[in-house]
This record gives sequence, C-alpha cells and structure tokens, in this order.
Amino acid sequence: MKKSTPNVATHLLTNSQKYILKVGRVIRKLSLDELPNLFNIIKGDMVFIGPRPALYNQDDLMKLRIEAGVDKLMPGLTGWAQINGRDEISLKDKVKLEKYYMDNQSLYLDIKILFLTISTVFFKAKIYLISHVKNHNICDY
Repeated sequence: MKKSTPNVATHLLTNSQKYILKVGRVIRKLSLDELPNLFNIIKGDMVFIGPRPALYNQDDLMKLRIEAGVDKLMPGLTGWAQINGRDEISLKDKVKLEKYYMDNQSLYLDIKILFLTISTVFFKAKIYLISHVKNHNICDY
C-alpha cells in the first residue's frame, strides 16, 4: 500500500485500488501476503480453515460476528466466505457464510474449502499474470 493510504479497512475506502502499489497487486493476486500467517498456524493462533481474522478497526464486522456467534471460531487462513466472494460481498453476507461454515463444519467441508481455495488462487493468479505480463512491461515492477 502507498504511504498516503488512510488507516481504515480496505472495504471502507472509496477507491482502494488507487492505494495499492503494482508489486502489491501481484503479491495479493498470488496470495503471497498470506505466507506469514503460516507462523500463526504453527503457533496455534490460527487454523487453516475458519473465518478470516478481522482487522483491529473492523468494528462493524466484529459486531456482526458476535451477534452470529461466529466470533467463537478460531480465525483461519481461508474459509467458506473467502471462496464465495472474499471482499466482493457485503459484511452481512460474509458473516452469513461464516455462520453456515460454523453450523456445518466437517472434514468434507474443510477439504472442499481447501481444494476450492487452491484452485481459485491458482487460476485467478494464472489468468492475472498472463494478462498482466502481456499488457505491461515486467520491468515496471
């Protein structure tokens, strides 16, 4: 993110794309920004599958999670809401999806989420990189 980015959650920015550096777009599309969370999983602060942790300033999301009981789940690297819209869905819909996961937790659902996450990240990243490299000079990064 650029230094001039307001200190608010991304979904509260009117045009979040103007604050993201070119290299940041690539890192996000490849989900490389999630690698540090593997340490949180090893430490026991996170799990692979669960609701994404809320940012410290996402009071609206935390309130909805408490109302739905989803706050009792351990935060995860990926989850049902991430493969069903990620940040493109409203917070209410995100919490509904997290509640669905909580109510239907199973090994089958976890495997399905893991498979869909890998395929979504891989195919979106592949499509992004192919189109981006064709349209831009790789030295721009």
